[in-house]
Amino acid sequence: MDKTVITNNARQTQKLGEELAMNLGANFLALFGDFGSGKTTFAQGFARGLRIKERVISPTFVIVREHILKDQTFYHIDLYRVQTADDIEGLGLEEIFNDSDNIIVVEWAEKIKDSLPKKRMEIYFEHLKENQRKITFKNYE
Repeated sequence: MDKTVITNNARQTQKLGEELAMNLGANFLALFGDFGSGKTTFAQGFARGLRIKERVISPTFVIVREHILKDQTFYHIDLYRVQTADDIEGLGLEEIFNDSDNIIVVEWAEKIKDSLPKKRMEIYFEHLKENQRKITFKNYE
């Protein structure tokens, strides 16, 4: 089932992520969209919805940031700087992806589309106007 939402500012984009986390139906979110389209803003709201207190920033340079929750681990992965599969070798992404207790958000998921788990939610971010975003959700099982 596809769902599309229009947000008019960063706060609304964060709130959308927060609401999704509180009603979590998938533990793997693959985020797609151009630079500055709202992926990190959404991920910050999502983390807030998971009750993560520390500041959530994009892991562009470290690729993976881990946040320990009560019974689970939240992984925020940013593949912007990844050019080839060799760039992520040794990061343990396969193990992270295969652990059903993990909650995972991957920005720039198109860079590893063939390696994404079958059960996932894909979220597409699109600029409409300066602060307005079109966000489309697609579930895969």
